[in-house]
Order: sequence, then structure tokens, then C-alpha cells
Amino acid sequence: MRHGQVAQVTPRRFLGQRDVALDAEGERQADAVGRALAMPFDAAFCSDLARARETARRVLAHCSQGVAAPTPLLREIALGQWEGLTVAEVRERYPGEYGRRGADLPGYRPAGGESFADVQARAVRFLDSLAPLTGTVLAVAHGGFNRALLCHVTGRHLADLFSIPQEYCCVNVLDGSPAGWTARAVGLCLDGMA
Repeated sequence: MRHGQVAQVTPRRFLGQRDVALDAEGERQADAVGRALAMPFDAAFCSDLARARETARRVLAHCSQGVAAPTPLLREIALGQWEGLTVAEVRERYPGEYGRRGADLPGYRPAGGESFADVQARAVRFLDSLAPLTGTVLAVAHGGFNRALLCHVTGRHLADLFSIPQEYCCVNVLDGSPAGWTARAVGLCLDGMA
């Protein structure tokens, strides 16, 4: 699942791996998803960034569960020098870079950051780490990470990743088997179902 909503200033800024907290709406969303799920998990993991850790804590509080194990494998894409900047600021400070990103979304890597191909490789490492586990696993991550993972699972090209819906606190349901992973549901909004 994706973490809950975070406080954003206007105009929007690239967050990447900046450690920002959930806002009040994000806290409410995480509690609502926890109430809607209200199920035990055999294991739980989350990105080590605050917004994912707090989402996991709130969801698991409604699931008679302990805490999620934080892992940097689930972190959002690192945007390097772009983090904290608006699109206009990126275009002004790094002329031509935003256009290069658009021309090669999977492979473009801002200075000091990652490409979506890098993120997808991390996502595959996370999925591979789940192989010895059985049962139901909760993983709380980020929009860019989830989209890169879902492109891998569904066989979509990374250039299409932003066509995959990932609203705040949405849930994706994946089934794993020795043959690989399949997506049973993508971008489910459970808010309001409890």
C-alpha cells in the first residue's frame, strides 16, 4: 500500500526521500484503511521514512498486530538535487534536465539520485526477500516505488508507470507463488469502507 497524505506546500515540490510526516488527513486515511482491513498479517514491512512508518503503525493498530519492520528497500525514489524543488525550480537550476527525464523516464537519474529502473531493481529485491515467507504480508511504501514494482509484476514498461493509479493510502493486492507475482487488485481505496 501507499502511505497516507502528507502536508504539501503550493506549488508542489519533489519529495523523493525527504522525511516528511503525515498530515491530519493522512493519519485519518491510515486509520480508515486499518479499520477496513482489520485482519492479521503474518509479516509487515514499511519504508524507513516517517510517512510510511506512521501509516504502517496506524494500520496495524487496527489489525491486532505488532510493528512493521522498516527497510530502506521500500523507500521512495531518491531524487538527489531535485528534492524539495518545484518543477519550475528544477527547470531554472538544471536547464534541460526535466526534458531529459521526460524523454527517458525509466533511465533518467538526477544528480545524486536514482532512476526508476534503479527503484524497480530495489522493488524486485524486496519481492525476492519475501520468497521464504508464507501467509499475508503488509508492505507500506510510496507512490513511485509502488508503480515501479507494479510495472514489474504486470509486465508494463516503466515509461508507463505514471498511468498506474496510486492515491494516498491506496492498497494493492499481490499474489506470490513459485511461478512469480500477479496483481489481483491495484489502487484500491478502502477509505470509507470501515
